[in-house]
Amino acid sequence: MDEPVQPPDQEISDQRRLKGDRARTSIARHAADVASVEGLTGLSLGRLAEDLGVSKSGVATLFGNKENLQLAAVAAAREVFIDHVIRPARSAEPGITRLRALMDRWFEYVSAPVMPGGCFRAACVPEFDSRPGAVRDALAADRADWFAVLAKEIRRAQEQGAMPGVDPQAMAFQFDAVMAAANTAARLGDPTALPTARTIVDTLLGSAAEQ
Repeated sequence: MDEPVQPPDQEISDQRRLKGDRARTSIARHAADVASVEGLTGLSLGRLAEDLGVSKSGVATLFGNKENLQLAAVAAAREVFIDHVIRPARSAEPGITRLRALMDRWFEYVSAPVMPGGCFRAACVPEFDSRPGAVRDALAADRADWFAVLAKEIRRAQEQGAMPGVDPQAMAFQFDAVMAAANTAARLGDPTALPTARTIVDTLLGSAAEQ
């Protein structure tokens, strides 16, 4: 059976849409990289256009305003984190093993670093934690999802007999606090930051697994 022939106008429209989607994805990813170093408030349509060698009007057409650009950067950074930390850890056995895999992948994500400023979340959440609005809501939702991933694996570990008496949310908070502090210290040039954080995390995981 022959496939239906797409009208020329529709084909052109689809190609433009795909081109626009690719451009939007590329610009959002660059915005996330810039924000990981300079913060979300440092983003501007003009700055990104100059960086990428495109027109400011073209960037404005894709995003409309600065807030939309900031939201796109948050979404792009979230995808980077999922790709480098969450998805690779899913192959590990649920519970303590997967929790350790999540920590290992996070250390790799920051050590590389995958983003120029290290951990995007650690860099940008403090910038908007007291600023009500859509950007703060997006950052808060992303942080809550990360906590939920950690807490879920802690609960699974408890179902397997490990970590009795541990509050999953409190333990997730400890892991996140250590990692955020390590990211900040590493960005400040402290060579002991990540090794120290690794020791603390290993201690938390080891003591928890032995309880």
